[in-house]
Amino acid sequence: MTKPWDGIISEDEQRAYRAAGFGRPTGFGTNPALLIIDVQYRTTGTVPRPFWESIKEFPTSCGDVAWQAVDKIQTLLTLFRERNWPVLYPHVSPKTSFDSGRLSDKVPAIMNIESKGYEFVAEVAPRPNDVLLPKKHPSAFFGTPLASYLVNLRADTLIVTGCTTSGCVRGSVVDAFAYNFRVAVPSDAVYDRSAASHAVNLFDMSEKYADVMTTEECLQKLRALNS
Repeated sequence: MTKPWDGIISEDEQRAYRAAGFGRPTGFGTNPALLIIDVQYRTTGTVPRPFWESIKEFPTSCGDVAWQAVDKIQTLLTLFRERNWPVLYPHVSPKTSFDSGRLSDKVPAIMNIESKGYEFVAEVAPRPNDVLLPKKHPSAFFGTPLASYLVNLRADTLIVTGCTTSGCVRGSVVDAFAYNFRVAVPSDAVYDRSAASHAVNLFDMSEKYADVMTTEECLQKLRALNS
């Protein structure tokens, strides 16, 4: 089966990981939780547009690839709603002068986004009983009570969606792995402004930290769990 990184990561490099024993699946537990990371209009644009058009609205938008992922996230969210499984929304809140650390040095555009950009995309927006987790840094765990919430929910498996694959998704996946959660990343339910970074980071997460699969494969595994 074709993987998102085929053609970018050479076959020889992939074999090298196999030879070293990387990439074995960890599987799902029995109590999943869904993380929807930074799916806000600032990363998608208010409507689907090609990248170069989308960044005219919000310079941090990832363009139409974001909306393709939103469609997949929506199917996962529907199942989680049906099963009454927990849904958590790690997200960036509007920036203030107190946030002007190294992020403002590296990505100054993120400091001047209009308020609409911080709204959740309506198709996958939170409901009153969902957990909202404002964050200041890439990992959803850093400086937030996420780990505590997950322990209280008895979650053992995290389905990580959103953006960007190479940034906040990856940072959150690595920390989730460090906390000994089982982690799954639906490759078509995460997005990035760089196709190469998207593919390379999916490969690296697949080899070291998470089970990477399509949304449909993830849904099949989730549906097999007891509700």
